Amino acid sequence: MVLINKLSVICAWFGLSSAITEYSPLDINHGIKEKLSRTTIKEGSLLRRADTNPSTLYPAYNLSVPIDHFHNETKYEPHTNETFNLRYWFDATYYKPGGPVIVLQSGETSGVGRLRFLQKGIVYQIAKATGGLGVILEHRYYGTSMPTPDLSTENLRFLTFDQALADQAYFAKNVKFAGLEDLDLTAPNTPWIAYGGSYAGAFVAVIRKVYPDVFWGAISSSGVVEAIYDYWQYFEPIRVYGEPTCIEYIQKITNMADNILIKLNKTETTVELKGAFGLPNVTHNEDFMNVLAYGVTSWQGKNWDPALNDPDFDYFCGNITSDSVLYPEIQLISNNVTDLLKKGGYESEISKLTAPVLNWVGWLANHTVNRCAPRTQDQCYGQRNSTFYQQDDIKQTWRAWPYQYCTEWGYLQTGSGVPVDILPLVSRLSTLEWNSIVCVEAFNISTPPDVEIINKHGGFNLAYPRLAMIDGDRDPWRPATAHASPFNETAINRTNTASEPYILIEGAVHHWDENGLFPNQTVDYPPNLLPPPPVRAAQAQILTFVQEWMREWKLQQDTKPEVETGRALGQALLKASP
Repeated sequence: MVLINKLSVICAWFGLSSAITEYSPLDINHGIKEKLSRTTIKEGSLLRRADTNPSTLYPAYNLSVPIDHFHNETKYEPHTNETFNLRYWFDATYYKPGGPVIVLQSGETSGVGRLRFLQKGIVYQIAKATGGLGVILEHRYYGTSMPTPDLSTENLRFLTFDQALADQAYFAKNVKFAGLEDLDLTAPNTPWIAYGGSYAGAFVAVIRKVYPDVFWGAISSSGVVEAIYDYWQYFEPIRVYGEPTCIEYIQKITNMADNILIKLNKTETTVELKGAFGLPNVTHNEDFMNVLAYGVTSWQGKNWDPALNDPDFDYFCGNITSDSVLYPEIQLISNNVTDLLKKGGYESEISKLTAPVLNWVGWLANHTVNRCAPRTQDQCYGQRNSTFYQQDDIKQTWRAWPYQYCTEWGYLQTGSGVPVDILPLVSRLSTLEWNSIVCVEAFNISTPPDVEIINKHGGFNLAYPRLAMIDGDRDPWRPATAHASPFNETAINRTNTASEPYILIEGAVHHWDENGLFPNQTVDYPPNLLPPPPVRAAQAQILTFVQEWMREWKLQQDTKPEVETGRALGQALLKASP
């Protein structure tokens, strides 16, 4: 009875706090969308700074592109001869004759979110340094670049890596830029340099190898060149580089909860656990543990630019490592937490772990639980919503990236795959099966993705002249990049050269070299330099090796007449010979 009364009081506190806190109610499908966002880039994180909206500076253009580039492949049947509008933007401010076209592949999001890189950041920097023309190119099935009238599974058959690569190659060979129609800026007559980050980083790495005559060079930032089905390694850089005390508490408290749900597996203790964390009405244990991991999964949003940085991981760690309980009301369940620690296998560490658990509960309440009302907790956090998954009209833009990772890429971020000698940062209830719910429910896909479609290009060992690999040492996606070592034993470290740059940015997370600041936003005095020295150094190296690539281009162009003359002379002599 004491337990029930205390839990009733704390649940009432959660409800009261929700009523007095000014939060917008979460979308009914928030739990699904939040989980899906962990495998990609949140579009909002690209648009936080209160700069001039770049969409007002750069008009959008479209190029008509074939929907189906491969009529000889049966998986695209029924084939079509139709075309669709592939959206792009460009900035010719710094263009000079002979300069390159720098095309940033926007990847798995609307291209609008990438427009700021024409103003500042890597596209702006390269264009200014080389007299180049900057382009943002949207990916098929994202933004307005829709090949089909809806996003049904049948119509998503044209959403493949190969089709998208062919789009960009077709674009480079056929585009005419408004106001510059008198210039031939198509490939291969003009040097095209591709840039991309994350999925788009893998995209441009492969496009350099598959279409070497179209793209003179490519820069892959945090490029996930190795497709991995069970991507439990996502959490390894967090475990290694996170603040040690915070990581220890995350591991032990997560393990406590897993011990209760998996090993003990008693209804009354499960009810006690969920009630203590303010989530008594989350039906499925996997969904409950997924909510507990919200603090951990915010690590990817770390950024050196304060206006783009997601501080949630640091706030979370600051909470659970505090020496005192930060939420007085939460102390009402101290005895319940003691009981849970005993049942979860941590009786010897009750004095050490009680405050961290209480502060985790308080942080979670402020961060998400209090914002759920008036929806039910299953509506906020459940992953099983067949009605939602079966929506496939053109507005269901969330379907595109899951279709890609369900069919070709994988990257299911599990806790079950973590080796038994490592305490995971997320629950072992996060299995391949649970992470594949979207694949089954939305697309009727029950088989693993065909990762060989991606990895046949080289995977960790993908290399090519004038292909740069740039990664962050603390990026949770590092174990899928060319810098995967030591997180993946099959990846081999390389030598950094001008032809094949191989740069690991110290302290960096996800494609930190892509971002930039206006001159009046930089900070050039210590201790908080912006951009930080490792990012400045990486961006300087990028400009250096791209300029070297351009010298190679010019040298090649200068020797072409001699080569062509020699070839013509040789052909004439052959014709004249008896």
